[in-house]
Order: sequence, then structure tokens, then C-alpha cells
Amino acid sequence: MMKKILIIETNIPKYDNYNKPTGLWLGETTHFYEEVISAGYEVDFASPNGGYIPIDPESFKYANEVDWKWYTDKNFRECALSNTRKIKELNPHDYIAIYYTGGHGVLWDYPGNNDLRKIAEQIYKSGGFLVSVCHGAAGLLNLMDENEEYLIKGKVITGFTNDEEKINGTTAKVPFLTETELIQCGAKYKKVSPFKEFVVTDGHIITGQNPQSPKKVGSVLIEELKKSK
Repeated sequence: MMKKILIIETNIPKYDNYNKPTGLWLGETTHFYEEVISAGYEVDFASPNGGYIPIDPESFKYANEVDWKWYTDKNFRECALSNTRKIKELNPHDYIAIYYTGGHGVLWDYPGNNDLRKIAEQIYKSGGFLVSVCHGAAGLLNLMDENEEYLIKGKVITGFTNDEEKINGTTAKVPFLTETELIQCGAKYKKVSPFKEFVVTDGHIITGQNPQSPKKVGSVLIEELKKSK
């Protein structure tokens, strides 16, 4: 039986100290999802708390036909947005890859979640892929290797840039800057101009820079999965 791809989403609906909504950036799920299911992979949706996934209302301003196709699909909404699974109830051996979606909410509920850390480490150690886009790279920050070193130390990684955060007007509102933290964990951080599609691969780690990159992240993962068969 073909192993599945695990998509992780945030449960956080607003900024911690500001009355500003956040949540999943919808396209970071829908565009990746479209790529991988079109290639024949099955997907599970999970979140730190399970259940409901808030959507960043800003993401609807940039929605295209792919986003609307899935957002208006009742089965998709049920699995991906209304009734996500709890991470601690999952078996890591069921998955060939874990994909961290973004949206600013992830900065609060990805890095400190032990269940999320453990399942990602186990998927990776079993030969699976660690995959993220945009702020989703926050899920990679606390992962450790067998030597108790940061797993991303020395790895080529990208994620939402400090320049993109500044353009977004959210530098002072977030608990940390994704680019800065990735570098502090020893990653070989790479980036291109703000809000341009960009994806990098280092072994079984695939990362995309921003909301423009999830489709490419999905297609790169499919290519790498074919190579690793």
C-alpha cells in the first residue's frame, strides 16, 4: 500500500497580542494538495489540536480557481478545515512525507509542539521527506537529529524572509522572524526577491519561500518521491 502524505495546518485564529486575524494561508494547502493528489497520493490533514482550522482572511484576496475549487468542495472542507486529525493519534509509519503549511498562526503552535516534533523526526528517520512552505518552516526549527543537533543545521533551507515580513507590516507583531530563526539553527538559508516562487531541496528536505511556492513544492516532492522508489 502506498504511504500517504501528512499535511499539517495551524489552529491559531489570531495574533497573540494583537486583534488581527490569522490562520492557514489557504493556497498553501490547496495548491500543494492539488499537485499531490493529481499524482495519485493520498493525504491526511492534521493539526496540533485537531479539529477546526481558521483561515487567514487575507488569503481569500489572492484566491484563484484552484483555491475556490477546493474551498467549495464539501469533502475537502470536512477533512482539511473542519475535522483535522490530532497529531498524537497518528502513526508516523503511515507517511512518506510531512508537509507544514504556513500562515502566521504556525509561529505560535508549530515550534513548541512535542507531538509534531516527534512524528516529523520519525518520518524523516524512516526515509520520509520533511516539506514546508513560507512560515511553515517554523515546524523545522526544533527538530533534532540522532546526535541531538538541530536537524536543519548545515541544510539548505528557505522560508518566509525578513524582507517579506517587513513588506507585510508584521515584523513587530510576530513572536520571531522565520529567516532569523532558521539561520540561528544553523541552516544554510537561501532566498530570492520578495514574493517570487522559490523552492530548494537538500536530500529529503524540501522548502518553499512564500505563498507563491506551494504548487512548486508539491511538484518537487513528487519528483523526489519518484527518484527514491
